[in-house]
Amino acid sequence: MLAYIVSLATFVGFFMLLAIALNLQWGMTGMVNFGIAGFYALGAYTSGILSSKLGLPVGLAMMVAVLAGLAAGAALALLSGRLRDDYLAIVTLGFGEIVRLIILNEDQITEGPRGLRIAEQPLAGWVSVENYPLLYLGLVVLAVAVAFALSETIRRAPMGRVLRAIREDELVASVLGKAVLRHKIRIFAIGGGIMGLAGALYAHYVQNISPDVFLPMVAIFIWMSVIVGGAGNNWGLLLGAGIVMVLLEGSRFIGDIAPWIDAEKLSAGRIILIGVLLIVTLHLRPQGLIPEPRYRNKFQRKS
Repeated sequence: MLAYIVSLATFVGFFMLLAIALNLQWGMTGMVNFGIAGFYALGAYTSGILSSKLGLPVGLAMMVAVLAGLAAGAALALLSGRLRDDYLAIVTLGFGEIVRLIILNEDQITEGPRGLRIAEQPLAGWVSVENYPLLYLGLVVLAVAVAFALSETIRRAPMGRVLRAIREDELVASVLGKAVLRHKIRIFAIGGGIMGLAGALYAHYVQNISPDVFLPMVAIFIWMSVIVGGAGNNWGLLLGAGIVMVLLEGSRFIGDIAPWIDAEKLSAGRIILIGVLLIVTLHLRPQGLIPEPRYRNKFQRKS
């Protein structure tokens, strides 16, 4: 039981990293990103290939994965930063699918649908095999803490006020002399780097990655995490990511309680459960469970 809880907490950490990145891009800046799975896969395969096939140290491979996410985010924002939300959503979704199709078909490098096996793990040998999952969980918690601190620093800094101004009306921000495109490129790059880090941590944890993991549904789960928790509030998205992942993984046990439900129906039911959570939250708390301070203050004034 302890091993399962540790594993669940580790996967919650991966979701939290992705949610922090999306909150920077969309929650604070208003930039729609449906290509989360593409950045996630880019980080995972970059770190996995560099460490398993080229023999780079795991730490260095993971740093390159972060840089790959940064570069991809900056390039994507540079190419599409002036697009409206609906067109930006299509471009980012296309980016995610392009990355997935590349890793699916370039099987000489990525091993394609067979899956890329990764034997290397960070800090391996520091503790016994039995205690290593706890050490890895600590590493993921540290990564989440660093990403959270970075996001909070940006939110509280003058840059955070500029990002919120861009989110509300980028034309007004531009008229006031703010470098809108530069801020968009910068924040999309930072978000891409955090997603790349999440992918690298995931790859070295599961040690066998395949393209079917990095589907667009990953983006839906992360969007749900941010919306349920409260867009623009870093504490809220941590709560939202935890709730979505616990429901997603905990619902696997429904089959033990109701054995007449086959695997296909169970898989669909789990997605329906997450969808119901989103609908109920939007109906009862459209601003999220822990809303951004400006929404919380407005609610308190009304009450």
